Amino acid sequence: QVQLVESGGGLVQAGGSLRLSCAASGRTFSSDFMGWFRQAPGKEREFVAHISSSGAGTYYADSVKGRFTISRDNAKNTVYLQMNSLKPEDTAVYYCAADRSGGLLTNPRYKYWGQGTQVTVSS
Repeated sequence: QVQLVESGGGLVQAGGSLRLSCAASGRTFSSDFMGWFRQAPGKEREFVAHISSSGAGTYYADSVKGRFTISRDNAKNTVYLQMNSLKPEDTAVYYCAADRSGGLLTNPRYKYWGQGTQVTVSS
């Protein structure tokens, strides 16, 4: 049974940083894309970033480019999201995803999802 477990969310002031982690179990994703999405209250879930299997390819939503960095450790079956210069509009539940099943590189679809971790940025 595949499980993706996010951690690292919390409350931070604007301009601060957080690092999210997502540990996968049940199968290895070393040959698959992994990514992050978020959903703010009253809004649809949106793409944030994702990373190719080797880590050589990374793709970001325009809203987070230059502030967020996605990385992965295939030995640990884990993907990370370093979030810097956080803004109140980054407040959302952040979801990890694994095994890209289609869609565009900037609007991908994924097969497996975590339960999410809350990130709240105060002004």
